[in-house]
Order: sequence, then structure tokens, then C-alpha cells
Amino acid sequence: MHPRSPTAADQDATAAELEAAVGQAIEACGGDPVAAVRALIFANSLLEEEIDRVYATVGSWGYLRGRKLPPKSIQ
Repeated sequence: MHPRSPTAADQDATAAELEAAVGQAIEACGGDPVAAVRALIFANSLLEEEIDRVYATVGSWGYLRGRKLPPKSIQ
């Protein structure tokens, strides 16, 4: 099955959701868009660190997706 292409209505809804999220981020930072960008960059860096920790713990994105490789043979 092929994924359907987004319709104009889908794109409009996505754009409206994005605009609402932008407004909420700026409002949460007292109306300061620079502070909102700073906070979002900081939050993103925390998420990247969390991904790095998970990857270091698990060791493989294939494992996270449920794909398991056969054990390596010792030669």
C-alpha cells in the first residue's frame, strides 16, 4: 500500500498546529521569541542526550526496532 500524499487540507491543518505551537512556546517564555528559541534549543539538546544514553545502553538501533542479528561466530 502506498502512503497517500498530503492534501491541501492536511497541509493547512499541519500549518495551523505548527503556528499554535509556536505561539504557545513564545507565550510560555513571556512573549520573548528569542527566549522561546533558546528554550527549544535547550530542550532539544536534552532529548539528544537522552537518545545518546538509550543508544549507549541498548547498543543498537536494530535492537530497538526489534531486529536481532544472529550471534557472531568466534573464529
